[in-house]
Amino acid sequence: MNITPLKSTIGAIISDIDLNQLTDDDRHTIKKALLSHQVLFFKDQHLTTQAQVAIARIFGELHIHPVFPTVPNVPEIIVLDSHQTNLKDNELWHTDVTFSKTPPLGCVLRAVKIPPTGGDTLWASQTSAFDALDDDIKNLLRGKTATHDIRLSFPPERFGQSQADDEKLQKAIADNPPISHPVVRTHPDTGKEILFVTEGFTSHIDGLDEQTSRELLDRLFAHSIQDDFVIRHKWCEGDVVIWDNRSTQHKALFDYGNNHRIMHRATIVGDVPFYDQQHQKKVI
Repeated sequence: MNITPLKSTIGAIISDIDLNQLTDDDRHTIKKALLSHQVLFFKDQHLTTQAQVAIARIFGELHIHPVFPTVPNVPEIIVLDSHQTNLKDNELWHTDVTFSKTPPLGCVLRAVKIPPTGGDTLWASQTSAFDALDDDIKNLLRGKTATHDIRLSFPPERFGQSQADDEKLQKAIADNPPISHPVVRTHPDTGKEILFVTEGFTSHIDGLDEQTSRELLDRLFAHSIQDDFVIRHKWCEGDVVIWDNRSTQHKALFDYGNNHRIMHRATIVGDVPFYDQQHQKKVI
């Protein structure tokens, strides 16, 4: 197995490995690399669905998404199909499922069908984004919380067009009321501070008036996706990407018109975000 860093802030390619046949040493190396690089890219893998589930379970229990369709008889794998779901309006930066009490630890995404052009995905390191803030803003944000709301990215006009879909969406909204998380969270494994607000789900910063909250969030959103923190991946069928959902956000580009794009995603259950300025650990 060879690990090649792509940027100092984020990303590494792992080559000379078959994800369908992993040893215990391989699994340990992948877990360690994810903490160091936040997003891992594997080319020409052509995973089976069962292997994708097994890889995701290296990191923990798997999440069942309340809205997206799944692979038949495999509820742990959601299907992102541009011909079945309106993905165009989801072209925004987000961290997955932060509307839950325990947002995901990470995700394993594989390319099933790729359009001839377009459809790239971008990831941004939120540890690097926080590190680059000036000290006054860091101190302002530490200890604050923000509200995350499922309705920002899952509105009825997109996900409730049929009666069955609307009933599923309304249940998801009822099961996931708006929830507050730290604006700056502590990574449970590395101890690093992470900027934890995104356009996709963060509605406001708690305790601030509406205008102040909006202006601060807009400033943080723009800061968090600067080129220095971002890596972009051009997909090929068979590619697999694993990312740390706690310390990154991402955006899939919808620039391929009516061409067909299908991705399968396994999502790993995380823990309750917290902030502890004294919590320090060495990277595993």
